[in-house]
Amino acid sequence: MASTRRRLAPLVCGRRTKWVVLAFWVIVLAVGFPLSAKLTGAQENDTASWLPGSAESTQVFEVQQDAFQTGEELPAIVVYERTGGITPDDQATAAADAQAFADVEHVSGDVVGPIPSEDGEALQVVVPIDPGDGGWFALGDAVDEMNDIVSDAPDGLNAYVAGPAGVSADFADAFEGIDGTLLYAAMGVVIVILLISYRSPALWIIPVFSAFTALTAAQAVVYLLAEYADVTVNGQTAGILLVLVFGASTDYALLLIARYREELRRHEDRHEAMAFALHRAGPAIVASAATVAVGMLCLLAAEMNSTRGMGPVLAIGIAIGLAAMMTLLPALLVITGRWVFWPLKPRFGSAEPTERGFWAKMGRGIARRPRTVWIGTSLALGALALGLLGLNTGVIENKDAFVDRPASITGEEALARHFPAGTGSPVIVVADAPAADDVRQAFQDTDGIAEVAEPVPLGDLVYMEGTLEAAPDSPAAQDTVEAVRDSVHAVPDANALVGGNTAIALDAQNAASRDSVVIMPLVLAAVFVILMILLRAFVAPLILIATVVLSFAAALGLSSLIFEHVLGFAGADTAFPLFVFVFLVALGIDYNIFLMTRVHEEARQHGTRRGALIGLAATGGVITSAGLVLAGTFAVLATLPVVAFAEIGITVALGVLLDTLIVRSILVTALNLDIGRFMWWPSGLYRRSEPPAALVAREPADVTETPRPVR
Repeated sequence: MASTRRRLAPLVCGRRTKWVVLAFWVIVLAVGFPLSAKLTGAQENDTASWLPGSAESTQVFEVQQDAFQTGEELPAIVVYERTGGITPDDQATAAADAQAFADVEHVSGDVVGPIPSEDGEALQVVVPIDPGDGGWFALGDAVDEMNDIVSDAPDGLNAYVAGPAGVSADFADAFEGIDGTLLYAAMGVVIVILLISYRSPALWIIPVFSAFTALTAAQAVVYLLAEYADVTVNGQTAGILLVLVFGASTDYALLLIARYREELRRHEDRHEAMAFALHRAGPAIVASAATVAVGMLCLLAAEMNSTRGMGPVLAIGIAIGLAAMMTLLPALLVITGRWVFWPLKPRFGSAEPTERGFWAKMGRGIARRPRTVWIGTSLALGALALGLLGLNTGVIENKDAFVDRPASITGEEALARHFPAGTGSPVIVVADAPAADDVRQAFQDTDGIAEVAEPVPLGDLVYMEGTLEAAPDSPAAQDTVEAVRDSVHAVPDANALVGGNTAIALDAQNAASRDSVVIMPLVLAAVFVILMILLRAFVAPLILIATVVLSFAAALGLSSLIFEHVLGFAGADTAFPLFVFVFLVALGIDYNIFLMTRVHEEARQHGTRRGALIGLAATGGVITSAGLVLAGTFAVLATLPVVAFAEIGITVALGVLLDTLIVRSILVTALNLDIGRFMWWPSGLYRRSEPPAALVAREPADVTETPRPVR
């Protein structure tokens, strides 16, 4: 490993080879940029791309596609409402609109209606829409055109485009332009934090350009895989890819720049300084990236297609980000030289400012009573974790899925006031044709089903739809679907399958629950193995894993309180804890890796307790900056008007801040000081004697060192 690093460093930052590295990445950027722009068009946001293929609702969806030769057809329900009763003019308006809807692009079948409600105060028109290859965005265009048509309704007549197509179109609007929104917001956050951290008007350009290049290359590779290797990419995956690659790449840049700045004070030649920086900081950065990548690859064990497809996409993004930060960034830094740090240029032979800085003082304070500190910190984090008791995960109704209140939700409520709540989103049953009558009877007799339409023959099968009494996105509707499955599955020789939008949501919830049980332990085991290899110890990895899990629980508990009492969110999706766990464990352990590899390096010379103070003093500032960058980039997700994204962004941002400001700086440092050399059991460091923490607390954290050869 050492010899590999010794050969790599001059290759990346040599006097001539640095220009070759720069030329290579410029070519990658030129080739990758037009490909990355095509990633949005390669996304798959249909039902099959989200659900596991074995799900019952997926099988029904595939039967529908084969039988009716359509894509993912969704009904738009246009509801007209007038308090006091529908007038003849209203009826004529709705009838004229229905004729106009038939000419809208992507309307794929007969327009039904207007149908009057029993109370005489509403009408509904059912418009089937098949967006085809255009996906969500084509659906949004069709619904926008329908909204233009109904906007001319007479005074006093309220008209809304609702139903599955209306709600899906509002989701499409929420995601429209997501890449640009997230990229510019993330860049803005990163630039501000880098300006504050470095106080240099020029230095921020290098890590931002390197991160942008990495992101462009990652998006280009993912597009090629989606187009030619059947890798599933949807809007959720693409959005998280952008945030993760940009944030993580900038983090790696901060860590390398910090070590490079240290080495510039010890080496007059900047090429030699960068070689030392890569040699010293490189293993921690590579181990951190490997931890994140392996954590993401654990998602391959998921049943949910959307979750499983996210794993390799994000792992590829992290790998490319690492490659850019270990090659392009060093090349740019040695090309520009010391002046890029102006006005705080690190001069050869000057003192290292972290020696007597804030984090050095923090370490000496912790060293006075380390056991009291880590116990108190653990109790405080445990108290925050109690907020988990109020976390409501499961079914998120459409009305609670948006941060704001789009027109389709208002229309859904109007529809529920005057028609059966399940209108427009039926429960679908497919069964063998000979058992059609028995299946229909069992279907009709199920509590919660208002009515069942006449069966439609499909060769050897029969297709039938039932109207729910409850709103299709409610827990009551999912209970009805489970009851329907029990009823029709009991019909002998029917081979009945139950699908529809409510069944899809139910199957997704069940798959997400299973994925959490399987993937969370898998991620912990993978991270534990990486830490054992990196630190050559058993105790330290166990303790680090425990601190990150505690941080995850605290972040989830605190977020739950914020969601309920500050933001007024109704709950969280079933998959929410899993996504947050994977991101926080993989990313949170990063900061412990950055700290502990430096502590391990210093412990070989000064002992673990002394090394803990030196490690904190040397890495405290840069890890805090890195945490702020990553937290800021994930917080950008909260700018999207979709509750699921906002919740992931807020929780990961809070978790990263807890990791950097409390867990890494206070909890882990206190544990290092209290446990001492036993952290490294059973490695050789464990057998070295060292002074007690009380003596260490009286000494400054001297991070200067005599230059050592790169071995």
